[in-house]
Amino acid sequence: MFRSTPYFCFISAPLRVSSTDIHPNAKWRQNGLTVAGGSGEGSGINQLFLLWGLYVDDDQTIYVADTYNHRIVGLKFGATNRKVVAGGNRERNGVHQLNIQYEVFVDKERDRLVIGDYSKRRVVRWPRQNGTGGEIIISNISCWGLTMNDNGSFYAVDAEKHEVRRYKIGDTKGTVVAGGNGKEDRLDQLSYPHYVFVDRDHSIYVPDVGNHCVMQWKEDATQGIIVAGGQGQGNSLTQLSFPQEVFVGRLGTVYVRCGFIQFFFQTSVTKMPAAAVIPAPLKFMATKTTTRGKIVKNRFSFIVNQ
Repeated sequence: MFRSTPYFCFISAPLRVSSTDIHPNAKWRQNGLTVAGGSGEGSGINQLFLLWGLYVDDDQTIYVADTYNHRIVGLKFGATNRKVVAGGNRERNGVHQLNIQYEVFVDKERDRLVIGDYSKRRVVRWPRQNGTGGEIIISNISCWGLTMNDNGSFYAVDAEKHEVRRYKIGDTKGTVVAGGNGKEDRLDQLSYPHYVFVDRDHSIYVPDVGNHCVMQWKEDATQGIIVAGGQGQGNSLTQLSFPQEVFVGRLGTVYVRCGFIQFFFQTSVTKMPAAAVIPAPLKFMATKTTTRGKIVKNRFSFIVNQ
């Protein structure tokens, strides 16, 4: 199974679906501000060990999937107090424990954290405040990515089965909405998907890591559409190399991250809810027939205004 180097993370949107856009002429700061980690690798409360998933809530609470410490760390933006809000009890099978979790988001209606507990092949729902254990809501899934739409359904990426499933409220089986037909390069297949983004129309966008492209699957579609890459692995503006994350703005611009980062940086939550830490992203227009991208930034940075 394909695995990237340890030093990168997924950055989740604090809203369920896209509600903003990055202006083509947005200005990018050259130096980011570290808001989590940055004190070296370790298990201290001010340290992280293979940070992977990040979720920024509307109230600027940051949740970090501290993967190799098997915990979720929560902190307020600008505050020095940090606390373990899920896991942190060694890597075992108990419902009060996590083991290599890659993704986290907040289900606001239920006031719960939803966590992809990859090594234990499950998705768990954890009380957001003062929780001591989680509830298993999906089993037998190698969950790498998670997100939720505006109807309360959530989407889970199964990297082992090369598929994305949608789960409605109370559903434990789910419905395949992308892939699920083996690991190849046909338009009805995926190869080691790692992330999923859902837009207002409930179309989903999936970085097809093994095929070096990003695919769009419209609601109820039986096959996807390549919206970025698909020209083989490479570093030209028509190619992608192991795409890891995708964000789609309201105007249809697709931002793809193929780089690797070690720390999370501050962004303007009101301007860019997806916490725009985007090293070396490529920009494509998904609403047009576009084969050539544009490098919008090749350093760790974030939007300061639009």
